[in-house]
Formats: sequence, structure tokens, C-alpha cells
Amino acid sequence: MTTQAGTLPKVAPAEPVKVRPSLGARLAEGVSGGLMRVFLIVVGLFWLVPTIGLLISSLRAPQDMAGSGWWKVFGKPSQLTFESYDKLLQNGDITDSLVNTVLITVPATVLVVVIGALAGYAFAWMEFPGRDWWFLAVVGLLVVPVQVALIPIAELFGSIGLFGSVLGVVLFHTGFGLPFAVFLLRNFFAEIPRELLEAARLDGAGELRLFARVVMPLGGPAIASLGIFQFLWVWNDMLIALVFTDSGSQPITVALQTQVRQFGNNIDVLAPGAFISMVIPLVVFFAFQRQFVSGVMAGAVK
Repeated sequence: MTTQAGTLPKVAPAEPVKVRPSLGARLAEGVSGGLMRVFLIVVGLFWLVPTIGLLISSLRAPQDMAGSGWWKVFGKPSQLTFESYDKLLQNGDITDSLVNTVLITVPATVLVVVIGALAGYAFAWMEFPGRDWWFLAVVGLLVVPVQVALIPIAELFGSIGLFGSVLGVVLFHTGFGLPFAVFLLRNFFAEIPRELLEAARLDGAGELRLFARVVMPLGGPAIASLGIFQFLWVWNDMLIALVFTDSGSQPITVALQTQVRQFGNNIDVLAPGAFISMVIPLVVFFAFQRQFVSGVMAGAVK
């Protein structure tokens, strides 16, 4: 049985079915615009309030701080003065502790970044016996708490003459910072295309030249993230500094705690010292925040 094409009935095209978005989708669409931006700005301002308050307190005289809150300065700007910072610079304990903090933080950060990058490249692209087992051992060290090693390492440093020195604190921070550094950089370096490394090897590049000319430039975001993490951890540390330093090697965190414990009322020294101790990590973070975000998100999308 056959039918002619001209006799077939014409069918009207079906209209698209309009699906009404759910309540959750409408709410998500509403808050993803200007409302969310306003909320984030408000949260950011509240987050900055303690920092602003500490800055203003460090610029006020002790009698003004004792008599009223720091927000009163907006009505009396004449209270702002740099006398507290002048007194801080004349305090030998605080200035020496700032120097010690730099001497501890910078080497501990550089050593962790350099050694972690070399080890991460080796675990990612070099073949050697037991590579995967060694990497699992490094990952296992991530769960070891710092408190477990305080007494044994203190005894070790005491026997070899490193207890109470800046070098001992640097070595401790380096040792406990390396597992995370190796884990982070190995996973980042493993995302580098193999073809790129093979092309460099065909051009005659050795492993060290390949690492310096190809891997390190590509690993800039992850290295910046690691450097920020390590810098902030070492700069703000107090526990390790309390255990392994003495009066001649203590960092700023221990010096400020000692000032509070011994005197308790020298706010004209504590406020500027605390602000300097806090603002330097903030400057480092904001200076490298773009690389930090790129390094944290690295590997999330291939």
C-alpha cells in the first residue's frame, strides 16, 4: 500500500516547553549579581576592622588609648602621632626580634621552595627505584603533628649545639614544611605535558636545564602559593619559637608575648609592634594573591 506525498497532513511544529526555574535557581541567580558583591564588600570591611583599629591604636598616645576607644580618633584627628613608633625603634628587644624574624622566615621559605621543587620534579618525571613508595612516605609525613617532634628534636639540637639558635629554628621549619611542599609541587609538575619535556630533551637539555628553563617557569603559580603558605606559617609561628629560641634569637611573636608578660601596660610599644608583625604578611599575601589563586586552582580543570 502506497500513499502520495501530497496527501500527507501537515503537522504544526511543536512549541518549546518552557521550564520554570526552581526557587533555588532563582535565588542563586539573584544573589550572584550585585547583591553578592555588596555582601562580599561588607564582609571584607568587617575583616579589615581589627587591622584598621590596630593601626589607629599604634598612632595614638598611651593616655588617649586608655581614655577612649580607637574610633574616637575620627572626631579628634590631632591624636595621631608617630611617637609610639619612635619608641618602638628605640626598644632593642623588639628591633632585634624583627631582625631574627627575617633571618628565620626568609631562609626557611627559600629552602622549602627550592628543595620542594627539586623533589617534586624528581617524583613527577624521574624514574628511580621505589619512587611511588617514597612519595607515599612523604605524604604520610603530612599527618605527623608538630607537637610530637618537639621534645625529641629539642634533645637532638641540644646535643649538637643548635638549641636556642636561629639555625635550629630554620631547620625545624624546613623539615616540617617539606612534606607539604613536595606534595603540592609534585602534583602541579605532573600536569605539565610530557610532549613539552620530551621536546626539550630532544633539543639536548639535561635534567637540571630542563628543570630550570621549562619546569620552574611553568610552575610559577604553584611555587608562589607554596612560598606564601610557608612565609605566613613561619612568620606567625610562636610555638616552635618558644621552644627552640632564647632571648638572643627570639622572633617578634615571642618578643611581643614577653613584653605583655613582663610589663602588661606598655601598649605604646605593643600596638606598633603588633601592627608591623601583622602588616608584613598582609603585604606579602596581597602582592602575590594573583599567583596564589592560580596555584590553588591549578589542576582543578584539565
